[in-house]
Amino acid sequence: MRVDLLGLPVDLLSRDETRIRALAAMRGDAAPCRHAALNVATLVGARRDGALARELRESDIVGVDGAGIALALWLKGCGRVARVPALDLFESLVGACAREGLRPFLLGAKPDVVADAARSLRRRHPRLVLAGLHHGYFRPDQEAELCRRIAASGADGLFVALPAPQQEGFLRRHREHLDVPFVMSIGGAFDVVAGRVHRAPPLVRRIGAEWAYALVQEPGRLAGRTLRTNTAFAGLLLAAALRRLAGPAGARPTRCVRAQPAVTTTTRRRS
Repeated sequence: MRVDLLGLPVDLLSRDETRIRALAAMRGDAAPCRHAALNVATLVGARRDGALARELRESDIVGVDGAGIALALWLKGCGRVARVPALDLFESLVGACAREGLRPFLLGAKPDVVADAARSLRRRHPRLVLAGLHHGYFRPDQEAELCRRIAASGADGLFVALPAPQQEGFLRRHREHLDVPFVMSIGGAFDVVAGRVHRAPPLVRRIGAEWAYALVQEPGRLAGRTLRTNTAFAGLLLAAALRRLAGPAGARPTRCVRAQPAVTTTTRRRS
């Protein structure tokens, strides 16, 4: 079910449900699919950036990536919502690609990072065949040629590891030219897969404190951004709660309300 959270869509899908839809698109058994992962930083950014908000609204699946989003949905009355971290979904889909002979394309990160991520994935999945890979340090005048390369690769899935909102902007500008049936934004996943950044231990992930673990690893890069986004997110939640309290006397509390269905925008699979 798709619901509205602070003016943005969120799909209440489990990891298995999301995986099934993604693989169906990659196999050509279903319509093309664009997946976006929603965390606190992306939500706050989309509230300020209309183009990013539009990209989220036009995505076919907007997954619950962060613990803050799950908390906000619980406060909204949606109950306990399962998180679908982008990294977990990415690694699960890559494993399925290896088993089924599907060919993903990796785009993003520094040249050595994406190359190391590809090597790591091949070591773990010897049968994996990549449609291609390319780093994320390309100029605007190189984007058209990059898109032609991706389209010509015959990729069944495209995993984009660029910073937000850069990755959303790239997909918005070029989604009609990519000709890939499943597209997913995965943020900094390649840095983790390549071993450049250590992922939080399972216990830290279960309690939703990955942001704190990442902050300890990269305080110089993340401290200011984390403080700004978390403060802004807390303010949004407080404002929403105050609006509900200020509503008509006796009105029912706002519950999880179904939002408008997504508009499928990913280019159709070539015949």
